[in-house]
Amino acid sequence: MALDGIMLSFLVRELRQEAVGARIEKIHQPTREELVLSLRGRQGDESPNQQQVFQRGAPLKNGSFSPDKKKKLLLSATANAPRVSLIAQAPENPAAPPMFCMLLRKLLTGTRLTDITQPGLERVLFLAFAGFNELGDAVTYRLAAEIMGKHSNLILLDGSGKIIDAIKRIDASESSVRLTLPGVTYALPPSQGKLDITISPVSELLPRLNANPELPLEKRLLTHLQGCSPLICRELAFSGETPEGVVRALEKVSLALSQPPTPWMITDPDGKPLDISFMDITQYGSAAASVAFENFSALLEGFYAQRDRQNRMKIKTAGLLKTVQTARDRTARKLGFQRQDLQKSADRAGLRIKGELINAHLNSIPKGAAFCEVPDYYDDMNLLRIALDPRLSPAQNAQHYFKAYRKACTAEQMLIGLIEKGEQELIYLDSVLEAIGRATGERELSEIREELCGQGRLRAQKGHKKLPASLPPFEFVSDDGFTVLVGRNNRQNDLLSLKFARGKDIWLHAKGLPGAHVIVVSHGADVPEGTLLLAAQLAAGHSRARDSAQVPVDYTFAKQVKKPAGAKPGMVTYNQHKTLYVTPRKP
Repeated sequence: MALDGIMLSFLVRELRQEAVGARIEKIHQPTREELVLSLRGRQGDESPNQQQVFQRGAPLKNGSFSPDKKKKLLLSATANAPRVSLIAQAPENPAAPPMFCMLLRKLLTGTRLTDITQPGLERVLFLAFAGFNELGDAVTYRLAAEIMGKHSNLILLDGSGKIIDAIKRIDASESSVRLTLPGVTYALPPSQGKLDITISPVSELLPRLNANPELPLEKRLLTHLQGCSPLICRELAFSGETPEGVVRALEKVSLALSQPPTPWMITDPDGKPLDISFMDITQYGSAAASVAFENFSALLEGFYAQRDRQNRMKIKTAGLLKTVQTARDRTARKLGFQRQDLQKSADRAGLRIKGELINAHLNSIPKGAAFCEVPDYYDDMNLLRIALDPRLSPAQNAQHYFKAYRKACTAEQMLIGLIEKGEQELIYLDSVLEAIGRATGERELSEIREELCGQGRLRAQKGHKKLPASLPPFEFVSDDGFTVLVGRNNRQNDLLSLKFARGKDIWLHAKGLPGAHVIVVSHGADVPEGTLLLAAQLAAGHSRARDSAQVPVDYTFAKQVKKPAGAKPGMVTYNQHKTLYVTPRKP
């Protein structure tokens, strides 16, 4: 992605105008590699380039923003989406803050963000903070945000430039060049000797571009030009065509560094985000479109929003998903073995016949024989070869076959019950996996964990804080004015279907698939076809078949839905139903 050094320089300019001078009110760490700083009361009339000194309790100067003005600054060191930007929607926070978050809260809460700087066009930003310690002495800190793909990091420095701690500690086993450990003096990433167009004339790039003519022009640009992503290098090569043309195009970029830029998002014809840029991209022709944004923070939030939600939920659900998936796989394997045993027990009649035939021919079977061949009066007197245990007498061999027959009969009766129980267990675990896949935050995951603890599948953690209040079901309103409710998990499905729904309300569920229970609140009125179709689409969209083209959805009156005694959460039976085939409506 094109969050390169030049775009970062524009972002720094934007953040200085919007965030410098604000007080750090709260600090959160939504995931292992992300921080969110809550900012409040920015002092707006100081120069953003000036290192400001703030006194305890000093009022904001005239012309500053209201103390109630709040902003949230996201700092991400994730490998696939590293960035620093203001955000409108903050991600959900974990119940217990990580240690790095606790450290930042201790040192930075109450300080002011005094400056944001970038060394040249390096992909590193320094956020400077000024405040007072517990003794009332003035202190300064810097937070280095390294925006470098899989090597991204957030590093807290003291006033002398020594590392206090980092969100990712790097020791000698991981890097022999730069250590990122407490007490080590911070050093910038090693220089690659590239040309910085903010301090060097663009013309100095021409000899470098002409040095390796065998390489594609965009590769030479990427090798020798600092602060430009592969996308920008391709665009410069596309528009310039020759080294001389590239230098002329780059001179325009250099002049634009002092002008207010336009942030661009590049999308495919369907509107799916492909990339971001500080300049309009023309290399794709009609295969892509460019969408302008008001500022770079809005651009970054719009580009990464969907991916961030998916990544955060992937991180939060990893442990729970693994536990349930392991239990599901174990149940499926056990069920497979039981079905094999049941198949074997289906041939038990042959064991009884062999015992009867041995008894009928005891006098003709010599003791110590390994087999016997006797006429089978169940098969037109054809000879049947029967294996014998030479250590047993013929009568004992007959009893051995009768015992095996009785054992197979008992096994069949037990296996039928065990297989039925295992199939129900598999359906339940599939429903839990589907609910985890639909979860949108920590509160929903907490409810699923609580459900699994109630089933004895997870051990309740001691000393944990009280669980947050349960989220309500998803609520939609059809064009006809009917309310449609969608359960978030198995427990909520039970509450909707068995406690909340009334007799003539419509109940819907994807046919034969794990998914949400959907209720159309009818208040005793007839439900129009359009509302029924919407509810069916929602039921399909909140099921395992959400990516299918056509999904069968059963529907019936809520009074026809029952819960069998002892059934697991979310498991119900229903009758007198009809089926609709619909295209899922995504959550």
